[in-house]
Amino acid sequence: MSCAQAFQALRSSSRSFAARHVARSCQPSAASRGVTRVRHYSAGSAESSGESKTDELRAEEIEKDEVTITPEHALLEKIKQKEAEASDLKSRLRYLQADFLNLQRNAAREKEQTRDFAITKFAGDLLETVDVLAMALKSVPQSTLQAPASAESSSSPPTPAEKSAEAHLWDLHQGVEMTHRLLLSTLFKYHVKPFDPTGEKFDPNRHEALYQAPIPDKEPGSVLECQKTGYTIKDRVLRAAQVGVVQDTS
Repeated sequence: MSCAQAFQALRSSSRSFAARHVARSCQPSAASRGVTRVRHYSAGSAESSGESKTDELRAEEIEKDEVTITPEHALLEKIKQKEAEASDLKSRLRYLQADFLNLQRNAAREKEQTRDFAITKFAGDLLETVDVLAMALKSVPQSTLQAPASAESSSSPPTPAEKSAEAHLWDLHQGVEMTHRLLLSTLFKYHVKPFDPTGEKFDPNRHEALYQAPIPDKEPGSVLECQKTGYTIKDRVLRAAQVGVVQDTS
């Protein structure tokens, strides 16, 4: 082969190589073509899904409009509202009834207490009179309270001038005793009762200690003597009993 032929073959081979290189560079790669296709497909699917969601929302709004427009639905809504109002009114009525019943019970209890303890002050003032009558009865010895013989043997009652001093004392004692008994019975009708705590355990709520004395044969803390009788009205202490208490020597 000559030099000219060799040079001609080299030029043709370089031209064909350059043409191939240009052709390869002008064609897009398979990866880029696949990405482009994927991108076009995803955009199309997003648009179609958006359109479907919009259609669904429109359909739901149309259904809601159709439901609210129907008179049956409006009537059901009114019935539900009225039922809620009725239940609320029932609960309020129950609370009001309970409050009214409590008010009635409290009023009845207060009325009963007012009726029972209305004479508390008046009964407390009368107790001083009862004490004076009791002291008058105790001041007369029992030996001088024998009925006169003339009153027993004589058929006709003697005149005041014919009566002796013993007879007058007897009559006076009987009158004072009847007055004392009648006054106590009247107080008893209003639930005012006396109590004598001699021998009982000392209770500061019911007893008033005047003195203490050591007594060997008595239990310490017990009531030794009752100098003034105590009184109660119902379950309340009207007046505490004035007592002497056995002192503890230990």
